[in-house]
Amino acid sequence: MLFRTHIKILKISKAGKEKNMKKIAIIGSGSWGVALAIHLAKLGNEVKIWSYAQEEADLINNEKKCMFLPKVTIPDGIMCTLSYEEAIKDTDFILHVTPSKFTRSTLKEYKKYVTNQPIVICSKGFEKDTLSTLTDVVKSEIPNVKVAVLSGPSHAEEVSVGAPTLLVAASEDNELAKMLQDTFMCETMRIYTTNDVKGVETGGALKNILAFCGGISVQIGLGDNTFAALITRGLVEITRLGMAMGGKKETFYGLTGLGDLLVTCYSDHSRNRRAGKLIAAGKSIEETKKEVGMVIESMDNIDVAYELGKKYNIDLPIANTAYEILYNNLDPKEAVNILMTREKKAENID
Repeated sequence: MLFRTHIKILKISKAGKEKNMKKIAIIGSGSWGVALAIHLAKLGNEVKIWSYAQEEADLINNEKKCMFLPKVTIPDGIMCTLSYEEAIKDTDFILHVTPSKFTRSTLKEYKKYVTNQPIVICSKGFEKDTLSTLTDVVKSEIPNVKVAVLSGPSHAEEVSVGAPTLLVAASEDNELAKMLQDTFMCETMRIYTTNDVKGVETGGALKNILAFCGGISVQIGLGDNTFAALITRGLVEITRLGMAMGGKKETFYGLTGLGDLLVTCYSDHSRNRRAGKLIAAGKSIEETKKEVGMVIESMDNIDVAYELGKKYNIDLPIANTAYEILYNNLDPKEAVNILMTREKKAENID
């Protein structure tokens, strides 16, 4: 028994030596940024989080708590700062985890501190003014930087407590994708790699809109048949637009397409689903944002999807109907009638 235990210890020790621990900057102290920090710190990495709020930094540093993840105690190896320079200096890579609408403005603030660190986009959305994906925003601000995306079906509440989770690291640089795979992967998190950055990004951004619609469906009591149809035909819309933007068809039927769509549409953790329920209950946009209390990416991106559909001449009936509900006060039940009485079609994604 002693010999077997000794062998086990040697194996663990060897694995620890093989895993090259990293120094990592996380830009953003919301629930997802902190959940990723917790995961990485538990694996032995050194993590520095940038926050815009002193209150959040003090809570993380002094009380080992996150206001968005109240049940979690933050482990050692994590510190939070309001200084971009302090967060980024001497790190191996940067996880960018701010809301999509703040991506460019935040990059402008910290890009002068970036040396050779890759930037990994962990946010899901588009830039409204340019209709750009977030990696394109990074490249336009820091032209020579290596860029990746980390995405997939993942609620911060579950990642922070070690629930088994599968994600995708996407980059045109295969070595960067493999480095992220090696850094994040353990018995509670499995990472796949791909070079289909556009597919991963568009799937992650557009699924939020379908989750918003899912919340509407639940609120007005449409049932399981309708919900299944919403997800299935919603995936068709995501695939159409994503392929037009350069994504690969198969990506949208993987973790960052179908997988992320399912977890966001069905879960009560989803702020996008909750937003749809509140809008369908008669709340205004401002009332909904206040009640949810966190950024609602679907509400920031429904108008972007509407414009992208026009730009690429892609038929997006569900997304366009969501736009009419949110911005033109279309009654949700009337929206369902409009969708159900559209012209006859064959079932395909083309």
